[in-house]
Amino acid sequence: MTNQSTFAELGTDPALVDALAAQGILHPFSIQALTLSDALAGRDICGKAKTGSGKTLAFGIPLLMRTPRAKGRTPSSLVLVPTRELATQVAEVLAPLGKTVDRRIGAVYGGADIDAQIKLFNSGIDIVIATPGRLIDLVDKGVINLEQITTLVLDEADRMADMGFMPQVEWLLRHMHAERQTLLFSATLDSAVNMLVSRYLNDPVFFEVESPQVTVDQMEHRFLKVHQMDKPSVVGAIVKGAEKSVIFVKTKRGADRLTEELKSQGVKVGAIHGDLHQGARERALSDFTSGKIQGLVATDVAARGLDIEGVDVVIHYTPAEDHKSYLHRSGRTARAGGAGVVFTLMLWNEELEVERLQRRLGLKIPIVEVFSNDPRIISTSAWNQEASAKS
Repeated sequence: MTNQSTFAELGTDPALVDALAAQGILHPFSIQALTLSDALAGRDICGKAKTGSGKTLAFGIPLLMRTPRAKGRTPSSLVLVPTRELATQVAEVLAPLGKTVDRRIGAVYGGADIDAQIKLFNSGIDIVIATPGRLIDLVDKGVINLEQITTLVLDEADRMADMGFMPQVEWLLRHMHAERQTLLFSATLDSAVNMLVSRYLNDPVFFEVESPQVTVDQMEHRFLKVHQMDKPSVVGAIVKGAEKSVIFVKTKRGADRLTEELKSQGVKVGAIHGDLHQGARERALSDFTSGKIQGLVATDVAARGLDIEGVDVVIHYTPAEDHKSYLHRSGRTARAGGAGVVFTLMLWNEELEVERLQRRLGLKIPIVEVFSNDPRIISTSAWNQEASAKS
């Protein structure tokens, strides 16, 4: 949802206004319209907003306008993010705008060549976008000094808490000067995030953008009882019959194993999980987004925050651990009013677990035993015809 004020009216630098207009970005999203004036005035900000709400420009514009040029290996501004993918996404948005106002931007994260990242700092970076672990490595090595950080952004603070990064985040905060502007964005303000706000933000202004919650009514749900040996083939049949599928698995090893099994069936898929090199993860995401591959096999942590359009099928290769996880995974589909189908696969000994999950979700949907040659798993019309015949 956009706000009909303009970036210029909110105080954005004319050069940035022109650069945004050249990208077709004319009006700010709600979170941008709410926060820009206070952020540009130097206030600390606590913004509650979900992924895809426009947070990157909400903090990016103030960063680009308020960040002084760095001196040596001491960047002036820092953006802390939970994942490599998000670091890359933020850099891709801000780097072209940075050239407009002569500010240098670099991203550092684990899984990439640390020597190449050290060279970035040798050449000078004004704004660094980083994951906590890699940044600590660079501070420990004496490559980077955080004492001159004038603006700090904590992006997706709740995800950093969920992923166990709070000790690292606090370690980094203790290595910064207290006199700085802090912009914190989070989808939730639970106890861990509230602790950050109360301890490290100075008289913050609070803003919230209401986002529609993912509900079970926004998608079709199918619960399939399958046999262990046939399970990968059931997934392959579903993926072949869909446009774009995201398949959730519990473990990194399981993701690799399923990816290889699907490829052996001639299904075009890629994997995304924490043990893969950054290049492999980025390639899988790019191939999936562009349509070169039909399916993305992902672990929960790796898939958090992914905002990919056009996903029409989500497959829970193993049942979600709870109803929140089910909704989070399933929310990859049925976005922006589009249609989406969610499949949950279970073995005979997981049926009671799935029945409990359905009760928590307020669903009462038959569990259907299927094999990989069943036409219902590749045809929505066949499934709906059978359901109509039984009703």
